Amino acid sequence: MSDRLAILICTASVERPALYSTPLVHALAAHALDAEVEIHLAGPAVRLLVDGLADSLYPTPAQEKSIGDFLREVIAEEIPLFACGMARAGWIADGETLIPQARAAGATAFIARTLDPAWRTLVY
Repeated sequence: MSDRLAILICTASVERPALYSTPLVHALAAHALDAEVEIHLAGPAVRLLVDGLADSLYPTPAQEKSIGDFLREVIAEEIPLFACGMARAGWIADGETLIPQARAAGATAFIARTLDPAWRTLVY
């Protein structure tokens, strides 16, 4: 059994913030089970990494916990966050900065994980 998990978040967006919560919770759950976890963000989902933006997003109308709260939990566990370069070019505006924990990795990095039998992958 593999104890490595790469998660790709690509369908979530600022307009659909509820789609961020499940992959972040799954990353935390896998980490709690001692798996090595990394999160890749592509497409509009990469906007999650814009500094300060996640704090204004909520997965439910009750707004009891922001996506920023979930993101800080992921960061506290030192789960790597990778921003796709093409997504960054297309979805991050001039003058916007990413959180300091954001790393760069392109599509090839995630595809390499899918082809590596030592890794499992999930796509959201």
